[in-house]
Amino acid sequence: MKDWTIVFDLDGTLVDTAPDLAEATNYVLKTLGLDRVNELEIRQFVGHGALAMIDGAVKAHGRKLSERELHDLFEVFLTYYSAHIADYSVPYPHVIASLDDLKAAGATLAVCTNKMEQQAHQVLKAMKLDGYFSAVTGRDSLGAYKPDPRHLTGTIARAGGNAESSIMIGDSETDIRTAKAARVPVVAVSFGYSIDPVASFGPDAVIDDYRELRAALDRFAGTCVSK
Repeated sequence: MKDWTIVFDLDGTLVDTAPDLAEATNYVLKTLGLDRVNELEIRQFVGHGALAMIDGAVKAHGRKLSERELHDLFEVFLTYYSAHIADYSVPYPHVIASLDDLKAAGATLAVCTNKMEQQAHQVLKAMKLDGYFSAVTGRDSLGAYKPDPRHLTGTIARAGGNAESSIMIGDSETDIRTAKAARVPVVAVSFGYSIDPVASFGPDAVIDDYRELRAALDRFAGTCVSK
């Protein structure tokens, strides 16, 4: 794994953040006088960012927001979420052991998320994962965000790597589309927030547990080029 750059999505990949994201979305709904939505209804929008979660939750009530209303509510969401960012969120099983293994093997690790960068740092710090990553980028970091491949390639560059010796780990169609557009191999986790089976989007490999990650990554040993 020496000289490889391994780029992780955050929500639904490293950390189960859906409970806190759902609470923040339901807080926004409360300000509109709307009933709560179920966490499962929120999960399908997590990979697309908070704007999509708010919009989807409001549409579930048969309402449509203007762009101005949506962005005003986005600020309400951010304020609440920042104050409650890790009330219920937890890393997925065996994440820490897997990150330790990859670091010990000489890999460079990074995070590429459609969260705002500040919130991504908050989550990682709260989960005690912040020390593992050489770069963390959000939707506001690079002027482009997933599925735009520049988000991924820019993250790799910030970590000091290159696309030819990098691999993406994600849980959604968005992550897979991003990696494919950047010509970066992608390993999908089956336990994230994708409504459809993640294998249906054509990742290069699928894992059901982080204990399977190292073996999945080793499949690319002959195709990734050292920096």
